[in-house]
Amino acid sequence: MVAKKATESNPNDFERSWRIHRRLVRLGQVLMIVGAIVAATHWLAHLEAFGPGQPPGWVDLVAGYPTGGLLLVAGLIIAGRKRPSKQAR
Repeated sequence: MVAKKATESNPNDFERSWRIHRRLVRLGQVLMIVGAIVAATHWLAHLEAFGPGQPPGWVDLVAGYPTGGLLLVAGLIIAGRKRPSKQAR
């Protein structure tokens, strides 16, 4: 039995890494959209678009702009991945 050399790469490995890359990019894009929706909903709540009254203080600290910002940043990091290369390293 002959073992494969470390420098040889299987063409399926590149296809697999490309599919994983595309899934992660899409996940990052979804996180960015969700973050924008959270921030927009929080802003509209401050404008009392959903009825009278402001959101409670803990909602401002936890589920408002900080959560929307964290989701946006996490999405940017995940979606900004480097493309997989065909060459084995």
